[in-house]
Amino acid sequence: MDQELQPSSEEEVEEIVRAALVDRRTLQLQAGATKTGFGHPVRADHALHLDRLEGITLYEPEELVLAAKAGTPLARIESVLAENRQELAFEPADYGWLLGASADRQTIGGVIACNLFGPRRIKAGSARDHLLGVRCVTGRGDSVRAGGRVMKNVTGYDLPKLLCGSFGTLAVLTEVTLKVLPAAETVGTLLLHGGSEPELLAALRRAMGTPFEVSGAALLPELPASRSEVAAVRTVGAPLALLRVEGPPPSVAYRLARLAEEIAASGLQTRELEDAPSRTLWREVRDLRLIPRERPLWRLAVPPTAADALAAELAQRSPERLYDQAGGLIWLAVEEADPEDASRLRKRIDAVSGQATLVRAPEPVRARIPVFHPRTGVRRALERRVKEAFDPMGILNPGRIDPEF
Repeated sequence: MDQELQPSSEEEVEEIVRAALVDRRTLQLQAGATKTGFGHPVRADHALHLDRLEGITLYEPEELVLAAKAGTPLARIESVLAENRQELAFEPADYGWLLGASADRQTIGGVIACNLFGPRRIKAGSARDHLLGVRCVTGRGDSVRAGGRVMKNVTGYDLPKLLCGSFGTLAVLTEVTLKVLPAAETVGTLLLHGGSEPELLAALRRAMGTPFEVSGAALLPELPASRSEVAAVRTVGAPLALLRVEGPPPSVAYRLARLAEEIAASGLQTRELEDAPSRTLWREVRDLRLIPRERPLWRLAVPPTAADALAAELAQRSPERLYDQAGGLIWLAVEEADPEDASRLRKRIDAVSGQATLVRAPEPVRARIPVFHPRTGVRRALERRVKEAFDPMGILNPGRIDPEF
């Protein structure tokens, strides 16, 4: 890239995009640069740095709404929300460390562009479910405002959902408006052990079917568990399942006790974690701190009931695994990623109606292997039409999702 561009306003972004159209130059969008390694390598003429587009433009705690410019650090937003005992309920993961960058540097625009989420997705959904509105500049050089400040406002409502998870290939996000929620007073965790991985996964699914509002359901094989900062997790020496409950202290204590009663019937052993170690543990799960970052990393989204059948096969592939979403989301770190092995893995995941995304790998590997799960002809054609509608010249993050457009 022969030039770096650093706009400080939406108007400047619009000018840069229009100039790129005239010059037929392509742009790579960056802010915190924590997810540059997620997706196919981008071949662009200029780097468009959005970190000067920062600042909270609206925050009404009583209305549970916050708006911020796209380059605003997520850490700053979370700090402001914490002062009012509020939070982003979708619990956005921080992939900075995971992808070889820096932790605590990601921006709210990057979170939305990649549709990030954490273990609480099973209860609260992903970033897309909390996005109320956006301001952006399309690849045509047009400034657009869509959505509103409340969930019931449906004006332009589909556009924010479309842009969320588009990896900056359709438009340059300049501002986002989000729903926020009260933060939990207390976090408690029930640790389950004494069974095989399929037995623990089955216990997680049963817990999700109870009325006790579980907000996190994960399984740590022995090796990842041994890396936890939490001693009660690190020293178990066996696969360990985790159930998280949040809320007022009396409610958390009651629900943990009832969950323990339910689990005891299956013969598994249980132990409770208090607030502080629980928060540490779930941050480790959220940010994948328990899996080494030197290996290629797959994200496998499967029906939770399929995880049991996959467990033995995945264990043969690698001991570096982590199950989230009660088995519906599996992280698998492998020694090497090559096209043949990737094809075999994807065929296996296809067989259970899942998807396999290569989240982390060296750039030459990401250039050879489709990063995102291959789409059908109809879906791929639709994605191309959407891309052409928003960015007909293909100047925004070209090739990030699909190397051909």
